[in-house]
Amino acid sequence: MTEKTVLNATHRALGARMVDFGGWDMPINYGSQIEEHHAVRRDAGMFDVSHMTVIDLHGARTRDFLRHLLANSVDKLKLHGKALYSCMLDERGGVIDDLIVYYLGEEFFRLVVNAATRTKDLAWIERQAKAFEVEVKERPEFAMIAVQGPNARAKVLGLLHEVDRPRIEKLGKFSAAAAQGPHGMPLFVARTGYTGEDGFEIIVPAEHAVALWEALAAAGVTPAGLGARDTLRLEAGMNLYGQDMDESVSPWEANLGWTIALDEGRDFIGREVLEAQKAAGVKRVMVGLVLDEKGVLRHGQKVLTANGEGEILSGSFAPTLDKAVAFARIPVGEPGAIRVDIRGREVPVRLVKYPFVRDGRPCEGI
Repeated sequence: MTEKTVLNATHRALGARMVDFGGWDMPINYGSQIEEHHAVRRDAGMFDVSHMTVIDLHGARTRDFLRHLLANSVDKLKLHGKALYSCMLDERGGVIDDLIVYYLGEEFFRLVVNAATRTKDLAWIERQAKAFEVEVKERPEFAMIAVQGPNARAKVLGLLHEVDRPRIEKLGKFSAAAAQGPHGMPLFVARTGYTGEDGFEIIVPAEHAVALWEALAAAGVTPAGLGARDTLRLEAGMNLYGQDMDESVSPWEANLGWTIALDEGRDFIGREVLEAQKAAGVKRVMVGLVLDEKGVLRHGQKVLTANGEGEILSGSFAPTLDKAVAFARIPVGEPGAIRVDIRGREVPVRLVKYPFVRDGRPCEGI
């Protein structure tokens, strides 16, 4: 059975084209995917991300548990509401999932994990939590709406209770706080996102989700589907689980070394393997590619380099750039002239440092 978010009927009433996404019936677009993409880059767009899984962790040893579970260090989280991005690894150093963890109290942390990995994530977290006597509680009663773009924060702030506005306006990036929305609805507002734009990801009780969506639409926020979300995050240089990394890939090979904290005295799952890989040097690296001529770079295409073959991971037309871009995993070393096999034709591409787009504009050299 395909699962539906509480906003499913709302999407259909808007004429959304629905697709199966990790077992969920989700909107790919509401008409023009390109227009939705530009709305987020230039103004404000909103995404139903209620398929994401919210997991609350409670217990006296919750911090110890997360120090063991995650490759990044939760010891960086000292202020209430502060958030951290991390990979959760298996014993071989492969990526089970990438997630965000919020510090809501010494005995209360919140995780937001990917939809498609929900079952395996929950099983893994519950298994690891037993030794630390941490309670693992999934929160299916919550919905989640991401509001993203240069005007996103202002539009959300206008809907909050006037008492909460100054506090939420001051909220730093990768921080979250509770606030009251329209008609006093309780919101968990996080200054995070997956588009490269500023904005909020808002967790809201499911019974208020439709009212919040409608209030955002009335404030001039454009509904956007998963198609635009994908091109936005690719332009912004953000990995997608299952496409750019999985259990067969270590964070070093997914250009996520910055999320690994090899802090002293912390024995997290997969650490030994990661340290050995770092010492030996990885055999594959993740790079950015730009196709300057007409054509589209797609997942699974073969990449030809001086050191052997690689493959396209995430690839798409990038509306902000008006050309195709991609992440690729290729053999380590000087790659020479790189080509991509597009339907049997070897097409030259440029190796670039990503992100491809920052603050709504192409990055230097793109």
